[in-house]
Amino acid sequence: MSTNHIISAAVAGVEAYQVDVEVDLGQGMAGFMTLGLPAGAAIRESRTRVKSAIENCGYKFPQRRVTVNLAPAHIRKEGTAFDLPIALGILQATGALPAGALAGTLAIGELALNGRIRPVRGVLPIAARAREFGAERILVPTENGAEAAVVEGLEVLTADHITQVVDALRGGTPLPVTLPPSKGGETTGNGADLADIRGQALAKRALEIAAAGRHNLLFVGGPGTGKTMLARRLPSILPPMSQAEQIEASTVASVAGLLRPDQPLVGRPFRAPHHSVSDIALIGGSPHERPGEISLAHNGVLLLDELPEFRRSALEALRQPMEDGQVVIARARYRLTYPARAMIVASMNPCPCGYYGRPQRACACSEAAVKAYWQRVEPMLRYFDMQVAISTVTASELRDTVPAETSATVRARIDAAPKHNCMELTADASRVLATAIDRRDLSARAHDRILKVARTIANLAGEERIGTVHVAEAIEFAGGKR
Repeated sequence: MSTNHIISAAVAGVEAYQVDVEVDLGQGMAGFMTLGLPAGAAIRESRTRVKSAIENCGYKFPQRRVTVNLAPAHIRKEGTAFDLPIALGILQATGALPAGALAGTLAIGELALNGRIRPVRGVLPIAARAREFGAERILVPTENGAEAAVVEGLEVLTADHITQVVDALRGGTPLPVTLPPSKGGETTGNGADLADIRGQALAKRALEIAAAGRHNLLFVGGPGTGKTMLARRLPSILPPMSQAEQIEASTVASVAGLLRPDQPLVGRPFRAPHHSVSDIALIGGSPHERPGEISLAHNGVLLLDELPEFRRSALEALRQPMEDGQVVIARARYRLTYPARAMIVASMNPCPCGYYGRPQRACACSEAAVKAYWQRVEPMLRYFDMQVAISTVTASELRDTVPAETSATVRARIDAAPKHNCMELTADASRVLATAIDRRDLSARAHDRILKVARTIANLAGEERIGTVHVAEAIEFAGGKR
């Protein structure tokens, strides 16, 4: 009897955990059994992929009872990443590979029937914990090499085909080592610039404040007023991501399988799901354990265009992530956590037809219809720090030849602003805030959000204390929410 052990790993949520792949060749009728709670069809089908890959590459598959155990056995396993370590364990058990050739090596990868090694998702969080699992190096598909190399101090070996791995382990041509990527500048936005937008001074001011303080923002305006154009330019003025933020966002993208070989670290995420998006697609927790849109926007921006058109259940599901900054998915057998600290920017019409309060065109909606329209989003309104009414751009503004302020200029102003955290108000500012709270019958939550926005406005003005003008502007942006 021959037993072999190879280090591998899997991902639950965005956290990697160690999986020991144990291969045993026993006596008795030839067969192939996988143990260790192989829950998904993909992992159960790995027996066929592994056997075909070994035989199609000219190696001998053992005509004995093959038992593969994926430990720990109490955690369910899914995906195709165990194909490569299972195949290497079998080859080592049959003597096709030297004993101990894979000591200290963590291996992951999917196998094609011809032995080609295909990329898998979740390599970045696995590489980040590889040394904790006792690995000195990691063996991954070539397409995953760049993201694994993001982790400093870890040797990253890559291969396109299982024959390359076998040849290298037998003392032949060494596998290529992927070096850490060069730290280039972060790309921001999607090429859209604030200079593209004419007029809308109030909305641009709101974008600047929101970007400086990471405040959730709601635009309210009729069709054609530029709500979506404004929202899509928010990433272009956000401050640069820290290295920790970039790795966090890239980890979520890795788990979702969205990282490209030429871009192992992502820039500021910007996600704009259609209003028909399902609850699971928005929040996460699909049968394949994929993060939802709110997590894919982690450390970036989630745009909810036409907010009232989203399913009520989807908006209700968003409330907990917006409150806690994470998505917790609890099932009978497991519990997953995804980060979800995303900045929310949303847009909506003032009424179903879009022309409520617009003097140039009469609104066709009844008061009951307008009230019902706003009731669709009422649970979400309390989570927006700022609400901005967008008016129609005038003909003179559209024809204005004076160059508008660019995103780079606004971003530089945000970067240069001091980051005071003191919430001390002047005596006059305190009276203005108290009066507004009483007259508008605003809640304690609204009080705190006004104060946070006022703090950001004071920072942009270079002021350490929060003054009357800062509070007054924050109150105007508070809207009518409770």
